[in-house]
Amino acid sequence: MIEYYDYIKSLHLIFVITWFAGLFYIPRLFVYHIEAAAKNEPHRTILITQLKIMTKRLWFIITWPSLILASIFAYWMLYLMPAWLEQDWMLIKLGFVVLLYMYHLKCHQIYKQLQNDVIKWNSNHMRIWNEGSTIILFSVIFLVIVRDAINWIYGVMGIVTLSVVLMLGIKLYKRIRKKT
Repeated sequence: MIEYYDYIKSLHLIFVITWFAGLFYIPRLFVYHIEAAAKNEPHRTILITQLKIMTKRLWFIITWPSLILASIFAYWMLYLMPAWLEQDWMLIKLGFVVLLYMYHLKCHQIYKQLQNDVIKWNSNHMRIWNEGSTIILFSVIFLVIVRDAINWIYGVMGIVTLSVVLMLGIKLYKRIRKKT
């Protein structure tokens, strides 16, 4: 079975990429949905109807299946290489994966609310929420790739810096939008 490890790893990475594609795009659709709800008729109904269809297809045809398949292949790799569970970097990575699952489930909750025309977020909050998956992605990639070459303090400082830059970018974008 170990001879198939690289194939399993490749499939895991493919489905992680498609899962993240869904997680990057779904909050953007949420932003559009929230903003469409503030429009006048008939634009509001037309836009919301189309956004509900797009969101449903993205969520159930790409994002959920990718989560499931990425997880299956990840657990399979851990089954083949159980010694990884003894390494600190893997335990920290799995902590980020748990955060990613929680992020995914919260997106699912928001998805269901919007499908039922319940809007609890404003578009600016959703833009900030949209950066959650980006921060987790950066954390996991840097952790896995440079796990032996980077001091943990610098890694944490890098993630905090990335978060600050993303938030400043969102504020700048908001100001630019208000001017136009």
